[in-house]
Amino acid sequence: MAGPRISLEQWRALIAVVDAGGYAQAAARLSKSQSAVTYAVQKLESLLGVKAFEISGRKAVLTPAGRLLYRRAQALLDEAESIERASRTVSAGWEAEIRIAVEVIFPTYLLLSTFARFSGESPHTHLELFESVLGGTQEMLLEARVDLAIAPQVPPGFHGEPLMRLRFVPVAHPDHALHRLGRKLTLRDLRQHRQLVVRETGTKRTTRAAPVEAKQRWTVGHMATSILAVRSGYGFAWYPEDKIRLELADGSLKQLPIPEGAERYAELYLVYADRESAGPGTLRLGELIREDVAKACGERRAG
Repeated sequence: MAGPRISLEQWRALIAVVDAGGYAQAAARLSKSQSAVTYAVQKLESLLGVKAFEISGRKAVLTPAGRLLYRRAQALLDEAESIERASRTVSAGWEAEIRIAVEVIFPTYLLLSTFARFSGESPHTHLELFESVLGGTQEMLLEARVDLAIAPQVPPGFHGEPLMRLRFVPVAHPDHALHRLGRKLTLRDLRQHRQLVVRETGTKRTTRAAPVEAKQRWTVGHMATSILAVRSGYGFAWYPEDKIRLELADGSLKQLPIPEGAERYAELYLVYADRESAGPGTLRLGELIREDVAKACGERRAG
């Protein structure tokens, strides 16, 4: 059976010309001469019997055949890089770095405890944490920017498993006007006051993040900012109960008296970017996360 006639370097040259916007820019990106890049693309066209580019003004643009080649070349290089990553993790043992995206509603104390356990087993593995919100977590998985994620949903084509269910409660400072009403609250009551919302980290930001369409709203970039604002009396917000357990315990936040059944819940999943090529460190970190979550949930039920 004859092998492929086009090398990965030739496909890489084609992609670089498109992504960089021209042969000269592609040459700079690939650290090659412009003539070498031009030759690689022309050789590819000759071997396949197609024209990938046509000249429009002073710019080379993809032909319909070129667009097809570009898409398939991207998939080919992605797969080649995936194979290389898998082989590196097998040959070198535990990974030098593991990137993980974690939904900000996940309990911070639990995450840090798991990180500490993992570092005890693999002290030289660098953990890079991305704290993300809603669509931002999924976006990082889809763009292969992380190895592992704790996400509110499992994107199609990814391996994930249920991790934990979080209960959200509405809270405000004990002296907030909503508490001073001295009765059960309605959604109408809440809509009359300022709500704090954490901004979605995804670029598209298509997810509706606010549980109540309040007339006034502050949207902030991090949950810590939101909690500080609510503790300072600037509004109310829904938070995962585990995320504000210390504030509830010390009285700096107080749950609003909404009718029974008005609580909100969110499911979180442990999602691998590529389970088959995941290194032993990524797999072990996922195992520790599951263990610590199961233990914390068991203690919560027992309490």
